[in-house]
Amino acid sequence: MIRRYITALHVALATADWLSAVALFVGVSFFRFGGRGWAAIWVGAGASVWLVAAIYASAWVATLWLHGLYQSRYRWSLRSESMAIGRATLLIAVATFSALFWIKLPDVSRLFLLLLLATQALATFGSRAALRRTLAFIRRRGRNTRYLLMLGTGREAQAFADRVERHTELGLRVVGHLRWESEPPFIPTRPVLGTIDQIEDVLHERVIDEVAICLPVEAWHLVEPIARLCEDEGKIVRIPMDVIELTLPGARMEELDGVTTMSLLYGPDRVLSLAVKRAVDLALATVALVGLSPLLVAIAAWIRVVDGPPILFRQTRIGLHGRPFQVLKFRTMVPDAEQRLGELEESNEIRGPAFKVTDDPRITRVGRLLRRTSIDELPQLWNVIRGEMSLVGPRPPLPREVAAYDVWHRRRLSMKPGITGLWQVAARHEEEFDRWVRIDLDYIDRWSLWLDLKIMARTIPAVFQQQGR
Repeated sequence: MIRRYITALHVALATADWLSAVALFVGVSFFRFGGRGWAAIWVGAGASVWLVAAIYASAWVATLWLHGLYQSRYRWSLRSESMAIGRATLLIAVATFSALFWIKLPDVSRLFLLLLLATQALATFGSRAALRRTLAFIRRRGRNTRYLLMLGTGREAQAFADRVERHTELGLRVVGHLRWESEPPFIPTRPVLGTIDQIEDVLHERVIDEVAICLPVEAWHLVEPIARLCEDEGKIVRIPMDVIELTLPGARMEELDGVTTMSLLYGPDRVLSLAVKRAVDLALATVALVGLSPLLVAIAAWIRVVDGPPILFRQTRIGLHGRPFQVLKFRTMVPDAEQRLGELEESNEIRGPAFKVTDDPRITRVGRLLRRTSIDELPQLWNVIRGEMSLVGPRPPLPREVAAYDVWHRRRLSMKPGITGLWQVAARHEEEFDRWVRIDLDYIDRWSLWLDLKIMARTIPAVFQQQGR
């Protein structure tokens, strides 16, 4: 359980430590040896300043790792963090001075090394404290938070919920409990949302990312059907093994505060790859939004002059695990298009809860061209930057579509929706809704960074061929 959520924090900390070490090495060199000749000092020693800085930074990160500064601890405090950094600084200082003595390099500036290590310790402590405070601030504002539903209202469920929320770095928040009717009487501190029999309704009505099963022995027979339901819905299941002991196929054993936790993970769980996916989304969306800004302004002016306001169309869509968000598009329909939808229901070309009409009379003159070239989708780059969407992912559904989903359809909500996706390049004109869903689920099951790149590459010719509808 720790691994999935804490890996991103550890990678961020290690990256920040490495970059700060390189920057400080160069900065202290500049300060110690003068603004003009500092680089020549290292060249004269037969080494590139950047190579030495990189080696030093790698050694610093390795030393921090040896002192457990990239491992989860039950209780973290500023004092314990500073002491660990102090021990790491002392170790690397002793190792460095010992190495200089043994290889007989007396000309290396001891003052430079003392300045470097002192500032490094202060910078590392400051950057790590700032990063943790920033993450805590973001999560307090409801960003980057994932929601956990507890099954069980006993003392064990209460203890596990407390244990999870003590680790604020996980970003998990317990939304409440579901009670098993035969459970011994105990009132948990968090709200009781209903009974176990109502789990499907709760999963559909609330944003739930994970389900923790903390039921007494008498309810073990419920674990397997609950796990199957969660698999169909794309939810992660956690079972603390101090509560029950059983074996489920595909389960992964993880640890939280010394308690072994069985985890059933459905969908992509390549933590570092998903973090890279988010970084790529953010970088490419930002570059595209800035680079295409003249085109976006021109299109906005065109819509304003020809079709009148509003320029943008905002519509509620459903994102990761049921999170609603406002998708942005250039307006391609008449202003009262939503109110006129009922007039066209009989013309729907999609067999299922989605809606599409080829010659939709509500489309404007400008909108017809924007849709044909998919340019109307470009404002969704802002949704990607906000973290509500990805560049590549399942199609973002409407709330009314989700309300009509079968259980197996809901697993497509286990990944962020995308501006483009496998369904767009493989079955853009498919009229069977179930086929759309199967393609999205195939993408989720086979997801990789390479698959995303291939889909983006296939999207470009599809746009130039004007396949939009």
